[in-house]
Amino acid sequence: MTAPSQLTLNNGVVMPALGFGVFQTPPDETRTTVTAALEAGYRHIDTAAAYGNERQVGEAIAASGIDRSDIVVETKIWISDYGYDQTLHGFDKSARKLGVEQIDLLILHQALPSEFGKTLDAYRALETLLADGRVRAIGVSNFMVEHLTRLLDTATVVPAVNQIEVHPYFQQRDVQAFGAGHGILTQAWAPIGGITFYRDSGHRSTLEDPVIAEIAKAHGKTPAQVMLRWHLQQGRSAIPKSVRPQRITENIDVFDFDLTGEQLAAIDGLDTGKRGGPEPTDVTLAAFGRPIPEN
Repeated sequence: MTAPSQLTLNNGVVMPALGFGVFQTPPDETRTTVTAALEAGYRHIDTAAAYGNERQVGEAIAASGIDRSDIVVETKIWISDYGYDQTLHGFDKSARKLGVEQIDLLILHQALPSEFGKTLDAYRALETLLADGRVRAIGVSNFMVEHLTRLLDTATVVPAVNQIEVHPYFQQRDVQAFGAGHGILTQAWAPIGGITFYRDSGHRSTLEDPVIAEIAKAHGKTPAQVMLRWHLQQGRSAIPKSVRPQRITENIDVFDFDLTGEQLAAIDGLDTGKRGGPEPTDVTLAAFGRPIPEN
C-alpha cells in the first residue's frame, strides 16, 4: 500500500503530504530549525500568526536558495484578527513577516464557535484573498463537524484542508469522514502525539506504545516514523515538528516502507477518544484573544 509524497487539494493545488511545523518553536530557534528542515528535504512549512515566528520562517526560506515556487508556505489567522476587514489585514501582516507576496495555504486557526459570525466573515475574507490571487488555497483548523456544516451553509469555496489534532490516541474519525465526504483534506497536527499526550492513566506516550514499538521493530523504523507512515497511507497530510536535526531528518524518511493492513488496523485500534489540545468550544476571545503584532 503506497503513500503519495504529494497531495492534490480540492482546487488542484499540489503540496507535499508531509510538512514541517514550528508550533512552540521559539523565534530565535525557528530560523535554524526551518533551515535544517529545508536541507533535509521538506518543502512545506507550517506556521501561524499566533506562533510569533513567521518572520524567522520567512528568513530561513529566503536564505535557503531554494526557488520560492518549490516551497509551500502555510500560515493561520488568529481569532483576534477575525472579521472581514480584520482578516484581510491579518493576511497583510503575515505576508509582510513571511516576506512573500502570495501565501500558498492560509487557514483560520480556530472555529471560535462563541462568535461564529466573526468566523464566517473571516472566511469570506479568505475567499476574497483566493479570488484575488493573494493566496493559492484556503482552509480551516480545529473545526468540528458542526462548525464545518455551518461554514458550508454560507461559503462559496469549500475549504481545502481542516488541520486538526490526529494521532493514534485521538483520531477524530467523524471529522475526518465529514471532510472526506466534502473534499476537505484532513491535515494532522501533533501527528505523533508528543510527550504531552498520554493514553489512559498510565501516562504512556505514543512513542512508548508497545503496539507501535512492535510495528517499528518489524520495519527497522522508529515509532515516530511508523505513525507518520500511518497518516500518509490513510491519505492525510501530517505536520510533525522538532527542533532536533536528527529527528527532523528521521521524520521525513518515511517513504521507503509500507505498513500492512493489519498494522494499520492495529494502530487504528489505539484510539482513546481523549483530546490532548483544548476543546474547540473553550477557545474564546475572552480566554485566548491577544493582539497579533504588526511586525
